[in-house]
Amino acid sequence: MARPRRHLIFAAAAALAIAGCRPAADRIRLGLNVELTGDIQAVGASSKKAAELFREQVNAGGGLKIGEASLPIETIIRDNAANPMQSASIAQELVAKDNVIAVIGPNSTACALPASDIAESLKCVMISPWSTDVRTTMDQASGVPKRYVFRACFTDPFQARVLARFARSQLKATRAAVVYEADTEVTRGQAELFRDTFASDGGEVVAFQSYRPGQNDFAAELASIRDAAPDILYIPAYYTDVPNIARQARAAGLTVPLLGSDAWVGPDLLRLGGADIDGSYICRHFSPDSGNPRAKEFVAAYTAKYGQPPDDVAALTYDACGLIAAALTEAGSNEREALREALAKIADYQGVTGTFRFEPGSGDPLKSVPVLQIKSTGLEWIGDFGD
Repeated sequence: MARPRRHLIFAAAAALAIAGCRPAADRIRLGLNVELTGDIQAVGASSKKAAELFREQVNAGGGLKIGEASLPIETIIRDNAANPMQSASIAQELVAKDNVIAVIGPNSTACALPASDIAESLKCVMISPWSTDVRTTMDQASGVPKRYVFRACFTDPFQARVLARFARSQLKATRAAVVYEADTEVTRGQAELFRDTFASDGGEVVAFQSYRPGQNDFAAELASIRDAAPDILYIPAYYTDVPNIARQARAAGLTVPLLGSDAWVGPDLLRLGGADIDGSYICRHFSPDSGNPRAKEFVAAYTAKYGQPPDDVAALTYDACGLIAAALTEAGSNEREALREALAKIADYQGVTGTFRFEPGSGDPLKSVPVLQIKSTGLEWIGDFGD
């Protein structure tokens, strides 16, 4: 879950004249709009590595089959520095100047929002690997899904519903409690959807507590939750808050399993959380331990090339490249509109992060969600679960 920032409105591209601009006929030009510097540069580095691996694999096999031709892939990589305005400028440059067939990225929601407006106005496919915010693929003025903007990850609401159903069907929880940051739209929305889904599936939400941004003392909220006697506690919080909440929950006498969103995954979570989060369940976008043979092949190739296993962003970027390639092959054309039409109709695409199809009229994929359990030895894959 990429933490959102204020959405910067960038409308200059709407007036840009792009008549005659079209992708190259002798190759497939993919643009990357990623965070290579700035405060999430590790995210951009993972995207870049995965896209380059995909390009090398396709080109080593003779290129991508489109109609009667086999075309090589060319990647044009731009650093947005995790800056929303710069992301919008790069999106415009990649589409209007570099004439790419599609843009992969940005990853962060703050950057994906303005870049997606540019892609939509210029009628060029954009796939964000990692932005889970529903606004990325939705026109905020009309409330209608954008035609040219897609994502490779599941959305925040989708994972909240999956986790609620996992708690009911797999963990057999009947009484749930929730604690969340009230002033953050994403976490509040996840908390509410979890509550509503859990209740609609026959469970009871016995405590629903919120806290303020920057809050460090959760004693009052956790005491109220303890007294309500839940058998599971859902915490859709960012990894920066999780260790503190978990530690105080255990100190308050809450020994029930904890359930967390993809936002739990971050640097040093296992070390900082320690025994307090041992046994907790979380969802991720990718598990190298799943039974997916494509995932195992990807992990092996990525690790051999870079000397380290891929993370969620790398896997999602690899799938974004794969979706574009599959749609181009299906379309039999290296044209932007043909790509958009074929991508929207993708059904049962076997990616490394799961099986894809897109909701009708939407760029949001319907896919499985890997759930893992935190143990002292690391993360153990439990299974892939759907909405």
